[in-house]
Amino acid sequence: MAGLGSLARKFFGSANDRRVKGYRPRVAEVNALEPEYASLTDDQLRAKTEELKRRVADGASVDDILVEAFAVVREGAKRALGMRHFDVQLIGGMVLNDGSIAEMKTGEGKTLVATLPVYLNALAGKGVHVVTVNDYLAKRDSEWMGRLYRFLGLSVGVIVHGLDDDQRRAAYACDITYGTNNEYGFDYLRDNMKYDLAQMVQRGHHYGIVDEVDSILIDEARTPLIISGPLDDRSELYNTIDKFIPNLLAEDYEIDEKQRTASFTEAGNEKLEQLLTEAGLLKGESLYDVENVTVVHHVNQALRAHRLFQRDKDYIVKSDEVIIIDEFTGRMMPGRRYSEGLHQALEAKEHVQIQPENQTLASITFQNYFRMYDKLAGMTGTAQTEASEFLDIYGLDVVEIPTNVPVSRIDDDDEVYRSAAEKYKAIIRVIRDCSERGQPVLVGTTSIEKSELLSEFLKKEKVPHQVLNARYHEQEAYIVSQAGVPGAVTIATNMAGRGTDIQLGGNLDMRLEHELAGIEDETARARRTEEVKAEIAVLKQKALAAGGLYVIGTERHESRRIDNQLRGRSGRQGDPGHSHFFLSLQDDLMRIFGSERMDGMLQKLGLKEDEAIVHPWINRALEKAQQKVEARNFDIRKNLLKYDDVMNDQRKVIFDQRVELMGEADVSTTVDGMRQEVISDLVAKHIPERAYPEQWDSKGLREALQQAINLDLPIEEWAAEDGIADAEVRERVLKAGDEAAAQRTSRFSPEVMRQVEKAVLLQTLDHLWREHLVTLDHLRQVIGFRGYAQRDPLNEYKTEAFELFEAMLQSLREAVTAQMMRVEIMQSPPLMPTDVEDVEPIHLDPVTGGNELDEAFYSSFTPSQQQGFEAAGVDPNDPTTWGKIQRNALCPCGSGKKFKHCHGRFA
Repeated sequence: MAGLGSLARKFFGSANDRRVKGYRPRVAEVNALEPEYASLTDDQLRAKTEELKRRVADGASVDDILVEAFAVVREGAKRALGMRHFDVQLIGGMVLNDGSIAEMKTGEGKTLVATLPVYLNALAGKGVHVVTVNDYLAKRDSEWMGRLYRFLGLSVGVIVHGLDDDQRRAAYACDITYGTNNEYGFDYLRDNMKYDLAQMVQRGHHYGIVDEVDSILIDEARTPLIISGPLDDRSELYNTIDKFIPNLLAEDYEIDEKQRTASFTEAGNEKLEQLLTEAGLLKGESLYDVENVTVVHHVNQALRAHRLFQRDKDYIVKSDEVIIIDEFTGRMMPGRRYSEGLHQALEAKEHVQIQPENQTLASITFQNYFRMYDKLAGMTGTAQTEASEFLDIYGLDVVEIPTNVPVSRIDDDDEVYRSAAEKYKAIIRVIRDCSERGQPVLVGTTSIEKSELLSEFLKKEKVPHQVLNARYHEQEAYIVSQAGVPGAVTIATNMAGRGTDIQLGGNLDMRLEHELAGIEDETARARRTEEVKAEIAVLKQKALAAGGLYVIGTERHESRRIDNQLRGRSGRQGDPGHSHFFLSLQDDLMRIFGSERMDGMLQKLGLKEDEAIVHPWINRALEKAQQKVEARNFDIRKNLLKYDDVMNDQRKVIFDQRVELMGEADVSTTVDGMRQEVISDLVAKHIPERAYPEQWDSKGLREALQQAINLDLPIEEWAAEDGIADAEVRERVLKAGDEAAAQRTSRFSPEVMRQVEKAVLLQTLDHLWREHLVTLDHLRQVIGFRGYAQRDPLNEYKTEAFELFEAMLQSLREAVTAQMMRVEIMQSPPLMPTDVEDVEPIHLDPVTGGNELDEAFYSSFTPSQQQGFEAAGVDPNDPTTWGKIQRNALCPCGSGKKFKHCHGRFA
């Protein structure tokens, strides 16, 4: 069958070939316009932008004006950048405009390709977002390609760490905005915590192009973007629950010290239900009713704190604080805290002051953030291996764009050694040989540790080299740009070098930027520029003669995509090149693949030390192993997304509702509706349908109304009247509620009450939504156990999450009504907060586990803050003059970081 398939493809071409062929006629149309546009003056070319904008405003679609727009960009690029789009780049631009992923080999000019659809879609005036993997690339591309956009009359903004809201708003208001995935997502979440439409910075999600789309939408998508902040003080809850645990007997719980887990037995559950009911903490009848998820979570943490964690072994108590002890080193770790309320449970156990938990205030996965765009596109050198995931999750097709010049790189079969030591010996041998012959080498490793190990080997052999580990993007870009110099040896981890080409002989622009930095004289600058150009031309010829860039892979990654990224660094724009992977049976992937059998087989075949096995079958077998791992990872991400989709549906409802409420000057109708619903629910609860008046709970209704609407009504007297029905009681209560609300409005004036209503409604909604997020989080952690009862955890989660959402809306109605019927205004009405409270953005790096947004988020001091410190007699260089500083305050040393991230940081 496979043979028939390849035979058919020879005759008809693949689906990809046919799609690419379909773009060719439009490319010919763009080419036909080139002479005409070349004859225009700069002003006439710029005027084309206004003409095209007018046509879009008059109803033309972007496809209608694509040919003219692409011709304008190509001509503009020739004048503003000195670059001309190749025909294959025009095809890439058309693929991106169609809302697909353009897979283009390294060195094919993806940054320039993006200018075509970006310009075209920006003509609608709704804003275009270009998404990059780091701040350095966002700044670089916005300045570099910004020359073209500004030449054509469009505005360009860039979003990086440290900007305030006004700067962000201005950047998003531009026709084109560059920024990182983290910044876009964080701004979206912060916008949905604002209290006024004018404070929001983003203006919608019209069209987005994601650079390195595989890195952002697949690798980064494993962890959500989170905004966290301190939780309300709940020390009373922790202390109450803590008192229950000493009353439990050994038969009430089970402990697994090996797994560090603790759970209650059936007897323990019954005892707890009784204790919680007496303390008024149990809602409903059972401990495991959905409303009690949070209480159950804290009870479990209290049990763990008492029965699994020992004082002076796992933690110590010092200066009224519980400090964790590192189990490996035995050292104290001040500043580190257990999450999920466990640290608070330990503080309750030791009767020290309970610090508030950090709570998720808002969160979103990148999958759900990027699915909000009306049209989304992406570019990368490697997407084909993940094509099914892109289509399934994002609805994005992957189209492979042919190279401008055929690839002439030689890809050797993998060499497999029995041990890692033999493998490294072979790698060092090849590196030394290339270095002596003047052939540039790029060595790819799978981790920073392995980069450093290889570096040690090369130091012993006295081979000069550079090590890259993706920690400093600007330095990384410069080192990568010079990795094509003859004899250069560069070691890089998976993430290193994204967005920068390795050009044989070295990158001219980077060299000039580096070398002209200190030269002011124009003549001297011009002379040095010519010298560098000549130098690079000579070096390029040497590198070409030595065989181009030699790429060495020190092991196979679990994803073929990462291997292809490394391989693709060599052979750009038709240059010669070489790629070679060295493996050992001790590599992670080989161990998973079943190296024991293979080791026995290789010994039988008589494989001696320092000998390798090389065969295309090995490559194919490895590829299959990689495919299995990729499929497993895809399933994990897909499963996570299914759960997040449940929350995402609720998030969209809440965020849309907030925006709607913020846009309304008068929300009194909503508030009145809530009050009327609360009254109707209470009457229905205490006066059942078709029940006789003597069966009514008149006293209960009276007390409930007093609590809910702050009115003491003679319900018992009404119930005693002849012929009264429940409908009439409801009408009387509704009328009394309306009159009380009207009296309050006349007392404080309608203008003041409108402001108060809006403030109360939004702030109550936010408070309940945050509590709801915590509850969903706790529910998510325990829902998997339903699988043991042969019930689908996802369906159970959907059902219970919906019930919790309905309960939250009910609580919102009750809380807003209770507040509005009691509100007293002493002076001026409470104003909305002007900005989002002190929050912390978190996006955990899927590889290192560190928070990517930790350091860069904090901006420097303002002059007024510095003056404030001076006035208070604070010497930035003398910590003894600083006094007590809040953890979230700026550090007095002048670094611009928060105290907890600077001098207040624990070692």
